[in-house]
Amino acid sequence: MTLTPPLDSFRSVMAVCAHPDDESFGLGALIAELVEGGSRVGLVTFTHGEASTLGDLTPEEVGPERVGELSAATKVLGIEAASLLDYPDGRLAEVPVEELADHVVRVAEPLGADCLVTFDRGGITGHPDHCRATDAALAAAERLQIPALGWTLPAAVSCRLRAEGAGGFVGRPAAEIDVTVTVDRRRQLAAIACHASQSTANPVLWRRLELQGSQEACRWLR
Repeated sequence: MTLTPPLDSFRSVMAVCAHPDDESFGLGALIAELVEGGSRVGLVTFTHGEASTLGDLTPEEVGPERVGELSAATKVLGIEAASLLDYPDGRLAEVPVEELADHVVRVAEPLGADCLVTFDRGGITGHPDHCRATDAALAAAERLQIPALGWTLPAAVSCRLRAEGAGGFVGRPAAEIDVTVTVDRRRQLAAIACHASQSTANPVLWRRLELQGSQEACRWLR
């Protein structure tokens, strides 16, 4: 699938996420298209996602399980360099932005990243960890002097999700969306399947993907 310009001009892209599964549930289709288009893709994930209450795992089991799921998903997506950090899930906002940005820069520089990809401002759902990861990506992009692309939702999708009881989703009107990519979700769906602990009993995820169809929306954050 040919990427909508200017995305196909990037040789190396670094994704910045808060939790294992963000790279698949949120950025997965976009990452897959970048890889298919010939870009090298790296990933920084700040937490092990140990605070999740989805599924039947005990609190002690969740973190290690999600680490293994992330490892499998990165292989499916074709991510070349993945760095998983161990900041506390749910408390990322307590960590200084520049400290988090340091990690992004350390992974991005050897990869030769010429663009960062992360969640839109507001973290799509308002999750404080997502918001902090985006702040860190923007701080790193400023230091690296490269663009930062935010994955977002069209306002029609977020409004529908909220109307159906999935609170917290915030989208963007068409005038604020800079790039729309037509995607093949097969690789994303395979990566999502790797995150079985978080995707099996997650109807909101599946409804969002249904509403998005074959389109992904992005906006330039920097």
